[in-house]
Amino acid sequence: MTDMSTLEVPVDLWPIADLFFNGLGNEVNLNNEKEVAALFRSFFGLYLVTVALAVITFKLGFARKLPLVKNIVVYSVLIIGTFFLTLILGLNLPVAESLLVAALILGIYRLRLHKERSARQQSGQS
Repeated sequence: MTDMSTLEVPVDLWPIADLFFNGLGNEVNLNNEKEVAALFRSFFGLYLVTVALAVITFKLGFARKLPLVKNIVVYSVLIIGTFFLTLILGLNLPVAESLLVAALILGIYRLRLHKERSARQQSGQS
């Protein structure tokens, strides 16, 4: 029979998740309020990083000009979906790391695209 008063925390976490869950140890005692609070803070920190990276990735790669109501709906669904993504897969898969890489690649692409467009406008004006 398993002990329901402790929650096992994986030791082989991905780097960003490990950054947040580092001080928890291998097990969290669910009867200890400080340990449970630290667990929630760690999860919330990972969730906020994942949301921020998802919003940046969406904005750089897929976002178009939308009316305000549609924008609110899109970002609300993104925030809710990211919660479930972090809850289910955040500790087992490199979700935040993948979003970071995607944001970097899309940022570099956008920067190069901007430079090309400005160079074309400069050559067209000369």
